[in-house]
Amino acid sequence: MNDLAKFAINAHGGLDRWSQLKTVSARLLQGGVLWGLKGKDGILNDVHVTADLRTEWASHRPFTKPNRYTSFQPGRVAIETTDEIVEERLNPRESFKGHVLETHWDNLQLAYFAGYAIWTYLNGPFLFALPDVVMEEIELWQENGETWRRLKVTFPPSIATHSAEQTFYFDQQGRLKRRLGRFVGDGRGRVHPQPGGLVAGEQIAAQDRADRAEVFGEETRPREARRGFQRFLGRPA
Repeated sequence: MNDLAKFAINAHGGLDRWSQLKTVSARLLQGGVLWGLKGKDGILNDVHVTADLRTEWASHRPFTKPNRYTSFQPGRVAIETTDEIVEERLNPRESFKGHVLETHWDNLQLAYFAGYAIWTYLNGPFLFALPDVVMEEIELWQENGETWRRLKVTFPPSIATHSAEQTFYFDQQGRLKRRLGRFVGDGRGRVHPQPGGLVAGEQIAAQDRADRAEVFGEETRPREARRGFQRFLGRPA
């Protein structure tokens, strides 16, 4: 594994501690302009999310109605209750073909985007230890008097995420500061749903989407959310 990837993983708790856990849950209080652009403002304002730490699966609840929740996997997304499958879609990424930034989503598209986004957020940087992930440390980044190390990561098609190629920025303590996805499109605003291609129709700086988050019983701001998670893993914040 790349030296910077090892450094970042250790700074966030280490693989040994991570391997003892199976799922992570959090309360998300979130907003932002993207949801309104997609015609889905308010649905994810206050939800509980659970994400698996072994396979790519996540669930948001409540979702559109108090008794409904989502079930996301790369090849399937569904809206369910304890009694029935309300809606489901196989190969959900194909449904974004031709989208631009202003294209409205249906509820399954929202569930798909929110599912893979939160799964990769809560599992990073442990994603670097997954099979077939290719990494390369690139030139340093200077910002506001700080020097950040950067890791260019290429994810395999088996991992649903913003884009196949992403860049992760880490401070001198190994904490994740920024994550950038690479735009995939045809130059005319249309986005092709190739494996790893963006679905939002924009270049995404995907550090954190929550304006505030309650992590393990503690309400925090986005930058503090990771520190709260580090404390849960038994590492100094």
